[in-house]
Amino acid sequence: MLPAAAATRGRPASRAAARSRLGVAFSVIDAGSIEITTLTDGGQRAAEVARGIAGFLAPAERSLDLALYDVRFETDAGGLVLASLLAAHQRGVEVRLLYNVAHPGPIAVPPPPETTPEAIERLPIPTRGVAGIPDLMHHKFAVRDREAVWTGSTNWTDDSWTRQENVIAVVRSPDIAYAYTLDFEQLWKTGTVEGSGDVQPRPESVDGARVRAWFCPEHGEALSHRVAKHIGKARERVRIASPVLTSGPILATLVEVVNERRCSVAGVIDDTQVDQVFQQWKTNGVSEWKIPLLLRVLEGGDFSGKTSTPWQPDAVHDFMHAKVVVADDTAFLGSFNFSRSGERNAENVLEIRDAGIADRLAAFVDGVRALYPPATPPA
Repeated sequence: MLPAAAATRGRPASRAAARSRLGVAFSVIDAGSIEITTLTDGGQRAAEVARGIAGFLAPAERSLDLALYDVRFETDAGGLVLASLLAAHQRGVEVRLLYNVAHPGPIAVPPPPETTPEAIERLPIPTRGVAGIPDLMHHKFAVRDREAVWTGSTNWTDDSWTRQENVIAVVRSPDIAYAYTLDFEQLWKTGTVEGSGDVQPRPESVDGARVRAWFCPEHGEALSHRVAKHIGKARERVRIASPVLTSGPILATLVEVVNERRCSVAGVIDDTQVDQVFQQWKTNGVSEWKIPLLLRVLEGGDFSGKTSTPWQPDAVHDFMHAKVVVADDTAFLGSFNFSRSGERNAENVLEIRDAGIADRLAAFVDGVRALYPPATPPA
């Protein structure tokens, strides 16, 4: 279990010491009908995560709807998940799988998927590739019996389960599951990202927590402004884990909070990917105005940076991949990179207002940033 205290400030001398502060790296926050699992680089085995996913799928009696940006069943751990899916199919559960296809070309953020469409299409279940042109089907969620949702930042690959920082959320709520089902049906019907996400982010009560499900691209810009609003209102803490930070509203608000010293601002990014973003901004001439904003945020807040391996098909994929914002007692988590491109992708985010969950996610962010040196944006 993660520690309840959220305000860890200093950095320990070694990763071993940092992991001791995190507790068990493969950690579960159990808040009744909301269960959150956190992953760290090297902190758990692929089989552990796969068994957790298989355990979510196994009780299905009627339906399993899966929307997965990146999925590999060919490994030993992936085989555990596949076996659970096939067992559900064989006992009469309606299983459907959406996946991203037709990637438009090499981009830095997010990295291209490993999914092999040919392998997916050979499965004995209905599947549908969603055209990721010009924007991605970037979801990682599963809906079980329209009563429970598995979601977060975690792709279904061995590297995602073992070499990346990630967050998984399981929410047992028919209301939240219904919202995810609506989004799934839009993608399943059209096979395109455009026009999806047309689901109102209605507040629902889940064991006392106030939860909203947000979907992009329909509510992408509204989601960025929502996150920015909560950051701007924070008076105790802002904690961020995101591979990159490129959303204009979020960057602008963070600069205000940092300059006015309204509260403690800290987080962790993927240094390699942020360097690539800076290079893109300098060359495209469109987003260059964001450079001083992001520089000010990284320098004015307490941000660490993970130097991940640049993406190559056969390289280890060890990105800092968690996508979390905590602003006082409200947390945002999901597949959304807090970026302009994320607003246009098919993405999902859970907004959870609960002090206990916010404390534990803030502690996770602090623990991860303690593993890495200060962020070093290019000169």
